[in-house]
Amino acid sequence: MKVGIAGGIGSGKSYVCKRLALRGIDVYDCDAAAKRLMRTSPTLQADIIALVGSLDKAAISQFLLASEDHQKAINAVIHPAVFRDFEESGMLWMESAIMYESGINRLVDRVVVVTAPEEVRLQRIMQRDSISRQQAQQWIGRQWPQKIVRTLANYEIVNDGIADIDTQIDRLLTTMNYQKL
Repeated sequence: MKVGIAGGIGSGKSYVCKRLALRGIDVYDCDAAAKRLMRTSPTLQADIIALVGSLDKAAISQFLLASEDHQKAINAVIHPAVFRDFEESGMLWMESAIMYESGINRLVDRVVVVTAPEEVRLQRIMQRDSISRQQAQQWIGRQWPQKIVRTLANYEIVNDGIADIDTQIDRLLTTMNYQKL
């Protein structure tokens, strides 16, 4: 069974994935893969330069936030490369902030969404990325609302800083009858 870990920016997906790793479950990180592919794939680099004019992270971020059309253009280049890379990885679990927006959910059998209150997410993003509240809100606004992703997912892990993550993961694995191969 292939499993996707979804959740918007700042929800704590990476933390949940670290907790899964402690249980011997390796999780493919779509964001890390996209960054790696952008560094190593000459074809992908050429496509991004054609769109943005640069491979500079700040320039790409600015381009992405400028309009929905820009975001779609970048995604049309990066997503297929990440999809292929996941399929070739042989991994059974993947993490993606934009599981449904990107369509990568089609590659998994079950989706687990990690959720957190918006204020918690904002604080995490601002602290992690050293950006303003307004910039953090822009990033959240570029993704599907958490309540929609929650309704599409098969399972939910609440990462609000209060609920115990390990207990939720144990319950999830039991409910899924998941056994590491």
